[in-house]
Amino acid sequence: MPADSWKLAPGLSHVGAYQVSGKPYTSGSCLAPASGAASLVVRFPCVTKWFQIEPFQSEGNTELRVAFSENGLHGKGGNNFRVHVSSSFCRPIDAKVSELWFMGNKNGDSTFTFDVVAGLTNIPAGRTNTTTSASAAGLTTINGVVEAGGPNWSGSIGVG
Repeated sequence: MPADSWKLAPGLSHVGAYQVSGKPYTSGSCLAPASGAASLVVRFPCVTKWFQIEPFQSEGNTELRVAFSENGLHGKGGNNFRVHVSSSFCRPIDAKVSELWFMGNKNGDSTFTFDVVAGLTNIPAGRTNTTTSASAAGLTTINGVVEAGGPNWSGSIGVG
Protein backbone atom coordinates (compact mmCIF):
# COMPACT_ATOMS: atom_id res chain seq x y z
CA MET A 1 0.00 0.00 0.00
CA PRO A 2 1.37 3.46 -0.89
CA ALA A 3 2.58 5.65 1.93
CA ASP A 4 -0.01 8.33 1.04
CA SER A 5 -3.01 5.96 0.90
CA TRP A 6 -4.81 7.99 3.56
CA LYS A 7 -4.94 10.93 1.12
CA LEU A 8 -7.19 9.14 -1.37
CA ALA A 9 -10.49 10.85 -2.13
CA PRO A 10 -13.63 8.90 -1.19
CA GLY A 11 -15.16 6.79 -3.95
CA LEU A 12 -18.32 4.74 -4.50
CA SER A 13 -17.23 2.01 -2.08
CA HIS A 14 -16.28 4.43 0.72
CA VAL A 15 -18.39 3.00 3.56
CA GLY A 16 -18.04 6.01 5.85
CA ALA A 17 -19.69 8.27 3.26
CA TYR A 18 -22.90 6.26 3.58
CA GLN A 19 -22.85 5.83 7.38
CA VAL A 20 -23.28 9.51 8.20
CA SER A 21 -26.32 11.66 7.56
CA GLY A 22 -26.59 13.00 4.04
CA LYS A 23 -26.18 16.67 3.14
CA PRO A 24 -29.65 17.99 2.28
CA TYR A 25 -30.52 18.60 -1.36
CA THR A 26 -33.85 19.71 -2.74
CA SER A 27 -35.12 20.77 -6.14
CA GLY A 28 -38.71 21.96 -6.05
CA SER A 29 -41.33 22.34 -8.75
CA CYS A 30 -39.37 20.43 -11.41
CA LEU A 31 -41.28 20.32 -14.69
CA ALA A 32 -40.95 17.14 -16.76
CA PRO A 33 -41.93 17.48 -20.43
CA ALA A 34 -44.38 15.21 -22.21
CA SER A 35 -43.22 11.88 -23.58
CA GLY A 36 -41.30 12.22 -26.82
CA ALA A 37 -40.18 15.75 -26.00
CA ALA A 38 -36.82 16.71 -24.53
CA SER A 39 -36.26 15.09 -21.14
CA LEU A 40 -35.39 16.77 -17.84
CA VAL A 41 -32.26 15.79 -15.92
CA VAL A 42 -31.48 16.59 -12.28
CA ARG A 43 -27.73 16.40 -11.68
CA PHE A 44 -26.57 16.14 -8.09
CA PRO A 45 -23.28 17.81 -7.07
CA CYS A 46 -22.36 14.71 -5.06
CA VAL A 47 -23.39 11.06 -5.11
CA THR A 48 -26.66 10.47 -3.28
CA LYS A 49 -27.06 8.32 -0.20
CA TRP A 50 -30.82 8.32 -0.88
CA PHE A 51 -33.35 10.25 -2.94
CA GLN A 52 -37.09 10.77 -2.91
CA ILE A 53 -39.53 11.89 -5.62
CA GLU A 54 -42.74 13.68 -4.68
CA PRO A 55 -45.37 14.05 -7.43
CA PHE A 56 -46.87 17.50 -7.14
CA GLN A 57 -49.13 18.26 -10.06
CA SER A 58 -50.10 16.79 -13.38
CA GLU A 59 -51.46 18.51 -16.49
CA GLY A 60 -52.97 15.58 -18.36
CA ASN A 61 -50.07 13.32 -17.39
CA THR A 62 -50.82 10.66 -14.80
CA GLU A 63 -47.34 9.13 -14.62
CA LEU A 64 -43.77 10.34 -14.43
CA ARG A 65 -41.10 8.20 -16.09
CA VAL A 66 -37.83 8.13 -14.08
CA ALA A 67 -34.45 6.64 -15.06
CA PHE A 68 -30.82 6.78 -13.96
CA SER A 69 -29.56 7.70 -17.45
CA GLU A 70 -30.87 9.14 -20.70
CA ASN A 71 -30.49 5.72 -22.31
CA GLY A 72 -32.59 4.16 -19.54
CA LEU A 73 -35.30 6.75 -20.12
CA HIS A 74 -35.50 6.35 -23.90
CA GLY A 75 -34.27 2.77 -24.38
CA LYS A 76 -36.42 0.03 -25.84
CA GLY A 77 -36.09 -2.20 -22.78
CA GLY A 78 -37.85 0.18 -20.45
CA ASN A 79 -35.04 0.43 -17.89
CA ASN A 80 -36.99 3.04 -15.96
CA PHE A 81 -39.76 3.20 -13.40
CA ARG A 82 -42.95 5.20 -13.14
CA VAL A 83 -44.33 7.39 -10.40
CA HIS A 84 -48.11 7.77 -10.48
CA VAL A 85 -49.56 11.13 -9.46
CA SER A 86 -52.21 9.60 -7.17
CA SER A 87 -49.87 7.24 -5.33
CA SER A 88 -47.11 9.40 -3.93
CA PHE A 89 -43.67 7.84 -4.09
CA CYS A 90 -43.00 9.08 -0.58
CA ARG A 91 -40.38 6.69 0.64
CA PRO A 92 -36.68 7.39 0.19
CA ILE A 93 -34.89 5.17 -2.31
CA ASP A 94 -31.55 4.03 -0.93
CA ALA A 95 -29.36 4.35 -4.03
CA LYS A 96 -26.10 6.01 -5.02
CA VAL A 97 -26.68 8.06 -8.16
CA SER A 98 -25.35 11.32 -9.57
CA GLU A 99 -28.30 12.17 -11.81
CA LEU A 100 -31.95 11.33 -12.44
CA TRP A 101 -33.75 11.64 -15.79
CA PHE A 102 -37.46 12.49 -16.05
CA MET A 103 -40.20 12.57 -18.67
CA GLY A 104 -43.98 12.52 -18.60
CA ASN A 105 -45.54 9.27 -19.75
CA LYS A 106 -48.03 10.85 -22.15
CA ASN A 107 -47.50 12.54 -25.53
CA GLY A 108 -48.75 16.02 -26.32
CA ASP A 109 -48.55 19.25 -24.40
CA SER A 110 -49.00 17.69 -20.97
CA THR A 111 -46.35 18.18 -18.30
CA PHE A 112 -45.65 16.70 -14.87
CA THR A 113 -44.53 18.75 -11.84
CA PHE A 114 -42.64 17.10 -8.96
CA ASP A 115 -40.10 17.71 -6.22
CA VAL A 116 -36.81 15.88 -5.65
CA VAL A 117 -35.28 15.57 -2.18
CA ALA A 118 -32.00 13.78 -1.53
CA GLY A 119 -29.32 13.13 1.04
CA LEU A 120 -25.86 13.62 -0.47
CA THR A 121 -22.60 11.95 0.47
CA ASN A 122 -19.22 13.72 0.34
CA ILE A 123 -18.33 11.79 -2.84
CA PRO A 124 -18.09 14.12 -5.87
CA ALA A 125 -20.54 13.21 -8.64
CA GLY A 126 -17.66 12.70 -11.07
CA ARG A 127 -16.54 9.65 -9.09
CA THR A 128 -19.39 7.62 -10.65
CA ASN A 129 -17.74 7.85 -14.08
CA THR A 130 -18.38 4.58 -15.92
CA THR A 131 -16.30 5.28 -19.03
CA THR A 132 -14.50 1.95 -19.03
CA SER A 133 -16.78 -0.38 -17.07
CA ALA A 134 -19.41 -1.10 -19.71
CA SER A 135 -17.27 -1.02 -22.85
CA ALA A 136 -14.39 -2.93 -21.25
CA ALA A 137 -16.77 -5.68 -20.18
CA GLY A 138 -18.13 -5.94 -23.72
CA LEU A 139 -21.64 -4.94 -22.66
CA THR A 140 -24.04 -3.41 -25.13
CA THR A 141 -26.97 -1.16 -24.51
CA ILE A 142 -30.50 -2.38 -24.95
CA ASN A 143 -30.36 -0.77 -28.39
CA GLY A 144 -27.42 -2.96 -29.43
CA VAL A 145 -24.87 -0.12 -29.47
CA VAL A 146 -21.62 -0.48 -27.51
CA GLU A 147 -21.85 1.59 -24.34
CA ALA A 148 -19.43 4.49 -24.04
CA GLY A 149 -20.18 5.12 -20.38
CA GLY A 150 -20.66 8.45 -18.69
CA PRO A 151 -21.07 10.29 -15.41
CA ASN A 152 -23.71 7.97 -13.94
CA TRP A 153 -25.08 4.48 -14.47
CA SER A 154 -25.11 3.54 -18.11
CA GLY A 155 -28.69 2.57 -18.82
CA SER A 156 -27.52 -0.76 -20.16
CA ILE A 157 -29.12 -4.08 -19.33
CA GLY A 158 -30.75 -4.07 -15.90
CA VAL A 159 -29.50 -0.62 -14.89
CA GLY A 160 -31.67 2.19 -16.20
